[in-house]
Amino acid sequence: MMPRARSAALLLLCFLPSSPLLSSDWPWWRGPDRNGVAAADAAPPTEFGETQGVLWSVPIPGRGHGSACVAGDRVYLATADEETQIQAMHGFDRATGKLLWTTVIHEKGLTQKINKKASWASVTPACDGERVFINFLSGDGVFTTALDLDGKQLWQTKVTDYLEHQGYGSSPAIHGDLVIVSADNKGATGGAVCGLDRKTGEVKWRHARAALPNYPSPVILEVAGKTQVFLTGLDKVTSLDPLTGKVNWEIAGATTECVTSTPTDGKHIYSSGGYPKNHVAAIAADGSGKVVWETNDRVYVPSMLVKDGYLYATMDAGIGLCLDAATGKEQWKGRLGGNFSASPVLVGDQIHAVNESGEYFIFKADPAGLEIVAKNKVGDEVYATPSIAGKQIFLRVADYEGEKRSERLVCFGE
Repeated sequence: MMPRARSAALLLLCFLPSSPLLSSDWPWWRGPDRNGVAAADAAPPTEFGETQGVLWSVPIPGRGHGSACVAGDRVYLATADEETQIQAMHGFDRATGKLLWTTVIHEKGLTQKINKKASWASVTPACDGERVFINFLSGDGVFTTALDLDGKQLWQTKVTDYLEHQGYGSSPAIHGDLVIVSADNKGATGGAVCGLDRKTGEVKWRHARAALPNYPSPVILEVAGKTQVFLTGLDKVTSLDPLTGKVNWEIAGATTECVTSTPTDGKHIYSSGGYPKNHVAAIAADGSGKVVWETNDRVYVPSMLVKDGYLYATMDAGIGLCLDAATGKEQWKGRLGGNFSASPVLVGDQIHAVNESGEYFIFKADPAGLEIVAKNKVGDEVYATPSIAGKQIFLRVADYEGEKRSERLVCFGE
């Protein structure tokens, strides 16, 4: 019998006979239910730091902003090294941090100019229990690559040509027999969302996108009685059928450039963007085309959270935010400090959020006001979102020695 805590998203994958996925895993971007919420049995520590509560810490090459994929007894991470011009995937032992394998995916493809805050490995891998999937921008295109659990490359598929001034960071999403990938960009041919066969990489469906800059990952949510793939940006909010790529509905309701992965309360989805204007909006997910409410708050890069009828966010400029999810009414704003690129994670009734300066905040998901439970210093710089699995936190951190920057993958626990 499966654990009661197992998520709906993982439930589908349990029918794979060799699947080693656990209810305590963080197997893809935004966690088991793709909403930034840790599993119900997650119990990570609240007090930890650069030396406190470190179960293991391993150096990783180059620079990357993608989060760790935690699946079974392994941890998977993407890296990119500008000096060696290599983009690679790594597999680590979950218990000890021991490096088990490294697979070079692309060489000499770090050729485009990207934002100084971006990296060439900003994607979080996804694992279906048998394969690990990763997207990379290399040269003039975005490619999805599948590896087995020991790092052997199984297939590679080009998603689309790609030209974008900010870089690339869209993570793969798994649904049924497909891995769903996207690459919105302003290149001459525009972008695309594709459903690829998980076993072969064959393109099962393809949905063309406008030639505009945009950065979200596709997110698959059960909303308004049906499973839908959502993408915000390009001045639209788009819902697709994950099995066919057919448009369920599409409305004007977002800015041109978005970054966040939308959450849901079961009736609405929530969009946020930062160019050409700031916005947070609630959209009815039933195809009615209704924008229920909108504010001008700037939640551009960190994705948002929904709990018990309230929407929580860490604004880019270091402010915590709570809105009534039904009406958009502001419940509170409170200063955390620093600037945020990483997305917050909900663990029970607490929110974990780490800023770019390596300050890790834990505060209550409480509409009454901002109450900080703990503040921990974990490194000199953090852009990656924490992956919280079981009693542990897996986090990519950077340290400086003078001007020399280095990265580590750290596992915090008791």
